[in-house]
Amino acid sequence: MKPRSVIIASGLAAVAPLQVLGCAACFGRSDSAMAVGMNYGIMSLLVVIATMLGLIATFFVYIVRRAGQMPDAQLPEPTAVPES
Repeated sequence: MKPRSVIIASGLAAVAPLQVLGCAACFGRSDSAMAVGMNYGIMSLLVVIATMLGLIATFFVYIVRRAGQMPDAQLPEPTAVPES
């Protein structure tokens, strides 16, 4: 940004009313429809994230248990390579 636009933006932010700087959760009625909708949105995102993390953890537990049931692989003994 240009220095002049930074000064203008700083000046506008300094003279802005305090209510402009916050959302309904900070500077509003906490029981308004917008705040309730925001809370439902946050909870639904948390449920999605927790579900995905649980599924990923379950997958890795399944892989570890499955690997424990497999017999150990018997690798052949290395043999000397004949020199030519």
